[in-house]
Amino acid sequence: MFIAVYRWTVKPGMEDRFVRAWHRGTLRITAIYGSYGSRIHRNENGDFVGYAQWPSRAAWEAAERNHFQHDDAEAAHDFRDSIADHGTILRMEVLDDLLVPPSPHAPVLSGTP
Repeated sequence: MFIAVYRWTVKPGMEDRFVRAWHRGTLRITAIYGSYGSRIHRNENGDFVGYAQWPSRAAWEAAERNHFQHDDAEAAHDFRDSIADHGTILRMEVLDDLLVPPSPHAPVLSGTP
């Protein structure tokens, strides 16, 4: 399994728009390119950090070569329009995985956009 970690600085006032666009775009990227999905976080300085899982580095590289293009044009536009700065900050191979997937009946701690 391969992990990519991304960082985005979002333009002030566009945070909700960014998160909604990230959510929609991630659903499409997962469907089109076969990723295992992603999580988005916000760090202490206000930047957004995304953690994406892929079946392999090759699968991630194929999607990256296509600039993660997908068929939700509105989400892609809103995503690009809300970003002030960005970058892929880590590319990692998983050596061991002890995360426990949440139960389908576990309470959701944050809402879905």
